[in-house]
Amino acid sequence: MANLISTLDRPANEPVYTYRPGSPERDALKTAISELKSTEVEIPLIIGGKEIRTGNLGECRPPHEHGRRLGVYHKAGEKEVRLAVEAALEARREWGRLPWEDRLSVFLRAAELLSGPRRALLNAATMLCQ
Repeated sequence: MANLISTLDRPANEPVYTYRPGSPERDALKTAISELKSTEVEIPLIIGGKEIRTGNLGECRPPHEHGRRLGVYHKAGEKEVRLAVEAALEARREWGRLPWEDRLSVFLRAAELLSGPRRALLNAATMLCQ
């Protein structure tokens, strides 16, 4: 595909929402915050696409509401760090072999999800420091 000429849409900034009372974006954000606050989560390490639970746990708490525990996360030790470095080096080789169009499609899809159906969830998680 070395002779392929691809065209891309001209980049555009995301809309800036006002989050005024009663607006759809504010309602979606409040719903997402309520959902995240209603359940505790356990966050494993993800190394090489596999979930790893170390048992060495830390707590997720919003900085503005220390009494609320949102979940726990597994802390990495030296062994997990070494595994992560090895997995990253292998992923780098595989990623580098992909055509640039395939790599670009990953980022375009992520941007599409984060600016669309996952926007309220991302903002809520950010506000709760998750």
